[in-house]
Amino acid sequence: MEHVIFNNGVKMPVLGYGTFQTPPAVTEENVAKAIKIGYRSIDTAQVYGTERGVGSAIKNSKISRDQFFVTTKTQTDGYDETIKGLDDSLNRFGSDYFDLVIIHWPTNNSLETYRALEDAYQAGKVRAIGLSNFNSKQIDKLLANSHVKPVIDQIETHLFWQQEKMHPYLMDHDIVHESWAPLGENFGSEMMKLPEVRDLAGKYQVSSAQILLRWLTQQKIVTIPKSTNFDHIKSNFESLNFDLTTEEINSLRKFDRHHSIKDWPESMREDSY
Repeated sequence: MEHVIFNNGVKMPVLGYGTFQTPPAVTEENVAKAIKIGYRSIDTAQVYGTERGVGSAIKNSKISRDQFFVTTKTQTDGYDETIKGLDDSLNRFGSDYFDLVIIHWPTNNSLETYRALEDAYQAGKVRAIGLSNFNSKQIDKLLANSHVKPVIDQIETHLFWQQEKMHPYLMDHDIVHESWAPLGENFGSEMMKLPEVRDLAGKYQVSSAQILLRWLTQQKIVTIPKSTNFDHIKSNFESLNFDLTTEEINSLRKFDRHHSIKDWPESMREDSY
């Protein structure tokens, strides 16, 4: 496994397992599959309803908690609600800490929400804190009004939206870039059928999906693909088993469409910041 190192020294695997849209009733089963394959980074969120299943899968794996890196996301707005929400999340998860907690969406009270995360960080309830779906202007405001620097920004990133503006901003500010929807969701089939992607898949004897994931992870963009299919979960994990050349990585930049597959949140549009 390859890792990124946060600005506070904490290490995070560059490839993890996502639980977005995984039914809570089958979360434990699917996370257990991922753990068996070798995943140690698991991404969950309060709104997903998967925190309990993630915690159960880790507990039942008989692998020490400190061998895992678990991310959750707040679904609260403001200081008091965030403190309470995080404690509720820890209870559901069945542990006294998360490795990373991030604000799921910018809100009117993001500064107060983040202050709650800072206090949770100082209290040892979380090893690192960060953001999701924040543009550069929103991060600038937060940096000017906080004490603990965010370690990560999780934003939609894939071949069709490469985050040409946000990526260098995050690198310049020593904030890790993390991708959600790394395979483009409903546009994934279109991406995988591109002749250039297929040619690379043939060269390395891998799948097109593996090319798209490796294209991200080699740029040190943390990636959390989600699947409930054992073969796909395994294939995604094995995307780390080869390296694209710099020229090959650059050859795929021409496919950037510079906008979201969902066109939300509006604040992330490249003409909004």
